[in-house]
Amino acid sequence: MDEDRYRIGPFEFRSRLFVGTGKYADGAQMAAALDASGCQVVTVAVRRDVLTDDGRAKAGNLLDHLDTKRYTILPNTAGCFTVEDAIRSARLSRELLEGMNNPGASWVKLEVLADRKTLLPDPVGTLQATEKLVELGFVVLVYTNDDPILAKCLKDAGAASVMPAGSPIGCGQGILNPANIRLCLEYLKEDDPDYPVIVDAGVGTASDVAVAMELGADGVLLNTGIAGAKEPIRMARAMAHAIEAGRLAYLSGRIPRKRYATASSPWEGVIGVPA
Repeated sequence: MDEDRYRIGPFEFRSRLFVGTGKYADGAQMAAALDASGCQVVTVAVRRDVLTDDGRAKAGNLLDHLDTKRYTILPNTAGCFTVEDAIRSARLSRELLEGMNNPGASWVKLEVLADRKTLLPDPVGTLQATEKLVELGFVVLVYTNDDPILAKCLKDAGAASVMPAGSPIGCGQGILNPANIRLCLEYLKEDDPDYPVIVDAGVGTASDVAVAMELGADGVLLNTGIAGAKEPIRMARAMAHAIEAGRLAYLSGRIPRKRYATASSPWEGVIGVPA
């Protein structure tokens, strides 16, 4: 599937799996899991405590374990509960990655969370932050709930990709509402079939990834599903296979669902079957 590429803003990729960097036992395990996943985009939360006073990365930080020539870094605003905090986080990330000459400096995965219990997005804050970051020149990939109306508003606000949640962050419940994901895809792609829609959050295992891709998503972003598995590296391989299997199934076109059986072989000529 090397020829099956897609674009998000100025970026073009082959792999449709986005993988996070949290919750691994150590940097070596993280690096091995990323390698096994085949991903090209790695999400990183850049926090103030990893920066020096002049905006450079401190020695021994997470980025030291990443091959930045191999992976495109997607900074995210994880843990931000206000518009102001999300914008500040995005600016810190841009400053740091610009200093590293990393192409990921121009984009951000936006999260503006509503509360600590559900980690669901604040819809009003998310829309406001999207508008502001677009004004500031960011390529914004925005995490949101599976509301098709809000998804369309975020696209109209300038988001380069809308990322509806399959289920709450880190819960492992998979795609809870496939009907709403289909509606999001319909609303977001009706005037632009190539508009990238990435399902983000809630993935527990490989079948969840396949379901998201079979619905027509352009990719899946996950972290806990790999990092929290008993064997993260093996699970990363499973996710890599699932992303391709789901994409191939979607492109192939599934058979229609029918109420009754349909024989695979014709009845004509079968002994004992009435003409």
